[in-house]
This record gives sequence, structure tokens and C-alpha cells, in this order.
Amino acid sequence: MIKLCVFDFDSTLMDGETIDILADFHGVGDKVKNIAHSPNKLDFFEALLKKVSYLKGMPYTKVLEIGQKLPLMNGAYELCEFLKSKNILLIICSGGFYEGINPAMEKLGFNMGFANHLHQKNGVLSGLVGGEMMFLNSKGLMLQKLKKMLHLKSEEIMCVGDGFNDIAMFEESGLKIAFCANETLKSKADICIDKKDLKEIIKAI
Repeated sequence: MIKLCVFDFDSTLMDGETIDILADFHGVGDKVKNIAHSPNKLDFFEALLKKVSYLKGMPYTKVLEIGQKLPLMNGAYELCEFLKSKNILLIICSGGFYEGINPAMEKLGFNMGFANHLHQKNGVLSGLVGGEMMFLNSKGLMLQKLKKMLHLKSEEIMCVGDGFNDIAMFEESGLKIAFCANETLKSKADICIDKKDLKEIIKAI
């Protein structure tokens, strides 16, 4: 009996990557995208710091405006309504930013979310970032805490994600769903959805 569903945000609940969308607006899209292909392979934490550093000087009001308009994934509303009808708690764990997940949580009726804050000073981004989801294993550590706080067992939790930093939350969950995911995450999943439509998860479960 599933009681909690934990979602990744970027390229899972939202159709795109928040950092890429912000970087494109700020005119540094190529620099941010190139970090993933750099010969000097950065870990998740280092890559996040590097990417956010390129956003320095961006008006914070524009960040919030973009956050309100991020495109939700096809089927997001339907899947969330279905899960809520089964009295399943909905939580986001995102290696992205509160400026992106907060509007989505409000629209979709989520119970809680965890992400990172883009630091701003005097109305502009400083290029710094901090929060609960800064490391590759952050989602798993957060899920461990949630299980203790909510008195849940792993088999009562399902999670949906697409990337390497979702592996840690897969390890804490009973039902693991890879959504348009990389091959590494697929290999650890119970269910793989390759169509960009979250309603496919309703059929699968």
C-alpha cells in the first residue's frame, strides 16, 4: 500500500531543466550546457555551483517570473490527481531550485518539497546557491529522514525520476519508476516509462 510518492522535478514533473531555461534567458545557455560535457568531470555538487555561478547578475524578479511559467510535463495534473485520490502524499525532491518548484507545488497540490535556494542580494542573483539538495546523495538522505518522521517503510514509498541524483532515492523506495530516464537509472527501476506523458504511470501502477 503506497502512502508517499516522491517526484524529481526537472525533466520529470517539469518538461525541461530549470537551470538551462534560466541560463538561456541570461545569455549563458551554452556555458551551462557545456559543463556536462567538460573533460574535467565535475561531481553533482561542483557542477551545480559552477552552473549557478553563470547566473550572477540576473534580476531576481525575472527568476521568479520564469519560475511561474515553467512548463509542466504532459499528464502531471492527471497523475497527481490520481495519486491524491488514493490518499498518497506528494513530495518533490529536486536538485534544482525553490523558485521553480514552489509554483508547481501550488498548481499540483503537493504536500511538501525540498530543493535549493538561488541566493540573491539587492534584487540580483549573486551566483551562489544553498539548500537541502546540493549533493548526489541528498534525495536519499532526505527520504531516510521522511521515513522516520512519517513512520513509513520503504515498501510504502514510490518515487519517480530520470537522473543520476535520483538513484539515492530509488534505494530508499519500494516502487521505483524511471521516467524518460538515463540507462543507469532504468537498470535500477521496477517500471520504465519512455513516453513523455506522466499518465502512462497511472496505467503502469
